[in-house]
Amino acid sequence: MRSLSILLLCVSLLGCATPRIQNVSNITRIPELMPDFAIMQDGYKLPLAVWEPQGEPEAIVLALHGFNDYRNAFAAAGEFLANHGVLVVAYDQRGFGETAQRGIWPGGERLAEDVITLSHLLCEKYPQQPLYLLGVSMGGAIAMNALQDADCVRGVILAAPAVWGWQTMPWWQSSLLWSLAHLVPGLTLTGEGLEIMPSDNIEMLRALGRDPLVIKETRVDAIYGLTDLMASAYLRGPSLNDTSLLLYGEHDEIIPPSPTCELFARLPEGRGRHWRAVLYSNGYHMLLRDLHAGVVYRDVLAWIENPAAPLPSGMEIGLQSRRLQQLCGDGLRGAQ
Repeated sequence: MRSLSILLLCVSLLGCATPRIQNVSNITRIPELMPDFAIMQDGYKLPLAVWEPQGEPEAIVLALHGFNDYRNAFAAAGEFLANHGVLVVAYDQRGFGETAQRGIWPGGERLAEDVITLSHLLCEKYPQQPLYLLGVSMGGAIAMNALQDADCVRGVILAAPAVWGWQTMPWWQSSLLWSLAHLVPGLTLTGEGLEIMPSDNIEMLRALGRDPLVIKETRVDAIYGLTDLMASAYLRGPSLNDTSLLLYGEHDEIIPPSPTCELFARLPEGRGRHWRAVLYSNGYHMLLRDLHAGVVYRDVLAWIENPAAPLPSGMEIGLQSRRLQQLCGDGLRGAQ
């Protein structure tokens, strides 16, 4: 607390810097979908990875990776879904992977606009197949923010959606982040020493540590931008009336139960609701790459094939489920 007070005093004495946002191009052009990349309205190139099934696809999935990750996050999931007739398209979001201005936060609105543009491009290319968004962590938050304007999307799959925004942070944490982002926005953090387990798949985590396209040192102002994004997604919770599948692991240490439970408590309930949720007893944050990821894949596939059908895992929950009540406790009081 003393350190925080000193930091806040420094901010007031030295004045505020500005959290950096990616430079915006003055180019205006027609968006285009190419085999290996997509070109947005401003000429920005987004590298693509595509997993195609044999023959005509039964459905299309547009996959949105998490913070500091890139399109390869969906390699295993994309292969599984493609083997079952689903075409999967993943892309490097602005500031990540192999995109320009890597490591600089692009702005939440721009990220959502890219989802909307890509969804329209895919709907034009595959007019006969339903399109679904698959968002992981940060990608889930972006999908929530884009869903209202991505009008051709049939449904959305949110895997550990990032909803840990300003509303759900303790005051000291949000104050510290705001201060750092406005005093030393270019300061980078690695997360080393936090002793957080994002997954039980240790070999996969080691491979990520060797992957040069995974960002290892994160600017403080990028974390600040991410928190703004998560805050916006949190507010979208009550509007998830469209067909939605929410996935969360009981061992998630990245997006803690508290904000996730608050999201559940604010979801629409009753006849008008179209969301379903699964709580995986063996799941960590990286559900699609955990050791038990196959269980998640089968649930996602079953839901895409029939959003009303029973899910193979048998781990589906509702707001009154005992397992969710045990996870959330008083965090679901608003849903009662």
